[in-house]
Amino acid sequence: MAGIADFDLNRIGPEFIENPHPTLHALREKAPVHRNPDGSVFLTRHADCRAVYRSAAMSSDKTREFGEKFGACPLGHHHTTSLVFNDPPYHTTVRRLIAGAFTPRKLAEIAPLIGTIVDRLLDDIAGAGAVDLIDAYARVLPTEIISAMLGVPPAHRARLRGYSLAILGALDPVVSDDRLDAGNRAVTEFGALLADLIDFRRRHPDKAGPGEVLDSLIFGEDDGRRLTDDELVQNGIFLLNAGHETTTSLVGNSVGLLLANPGQHRLLLDDPSLIAGCIEESLRMDSPLQIGNRRATADVALGDTVLPGGTYVHTSIAGANRDPSVFDDPDRFDITRDPNRHLAFITGIHVCLGASLARIEGQIAVGRLVRRFPRLRADGAAKRLPLARFRGYASLPVSPG
Repeated sequence: MAGIADFDLNRIGPEFIENPHPTLHALREKAPVHRNPDGSVFLTRHADCRAVYRSAAMSSDKTREFGEKFGACPLGHHHTTSLVFNDPPYHTTVRRLIAGAFTPRKLAEIAPLIGTIVDRLLDDIAGAGAVDLIDAYARVLPTEIISAMLGVPPAHRARLRGYSLAILGALDPVVSDDRLDAGNRAVTEFGALLADLIDFRRRHPDKAGPGEVLDSLIFGEDDGRRLTDDELVQNGIFLLNAGHETTTSLVGNSVGLLLANPGQHRLLLDDPSLIAGCIEESLRMDSPLQIGNRRATADVALGDTVLPGGTYVHTSIAGANRDPSVFDDPDRFDITRDPNRHLAFITGIHVCLGASLARIEGQIAVGRLVRRFPRLRADGAAKRLPLARFRGYASLPVSPG
């Protein structure tokens, strides 16, 4: 590991991606408000990250940054139009319109669908012997759920994870031209598919399937305001990205942590009611989203440090979630940890809109997997995704036992 003073988030390599925590621990202890060579800062303390997320002087608008990074292209248009990279009042209006897809009533409709999909996938695993849990389970589950929510026909579903990875991968600090090209293709292709689905649902509003929320997005209103066609497409892509790869990683990371901690695995087997705590602790230990960003619109004080207006800020969710000032023995996986004030779903006005759905998915998927296969074990070397901003497995070989 290079000297902390020389750390540059824009030049991180495979060692950091595989295990960022030694570097994050050192940064939090020696340089918690670390300035990168480009003038941006990287925050690793829980209190600082939380303060940034809750500050009205911190902007999520990325028009300038994405204009410099992407230029005029589908990726740039998508990431500056969707919900997550916008500020009030636009963010407030669009969030209200999208929130209709995540009401308690809608979630109650989706939960049985999740259970049905999970049971079917577990039946497939039972007859397959050793499997890659990501390919056979963690990847398929959110594909099916998001497809149902957006009304995506089965013939198109296999492409969804590739779209999500390509679009999200372009948000990493360092991105090759090939990955930018792949991200632009994914936005264009999935956007065209969504436009067709939206047009079909408008013409056939009575043909929504179980768990579908597309009708809520199309016909929902806030003071007479509806989402435009472009907003529908871009936020449909956003829902795929927000709920697909992160859910795949939540399930995969949770199982990976249980297999690496047999005592906690046994504890969950003995007391299935601990599944909620297991999911929260997995979110803390291996958050699917590792890094967030904001720009200061005015001077912001973080302890004894003042960030001048205009400063671009990287928030280390992974670092915050293992801050020893907040979490006792922070590198220990403990499914009974309470309280668990992790920042996996951010906080403030941009708190994850799908947090409740993600928790339901994780609890059903991991809880039923563990109960169905109590002797589940690792069966080969796992491989991490080659991404810094998002943490998950590319493959996780297991045997049901």
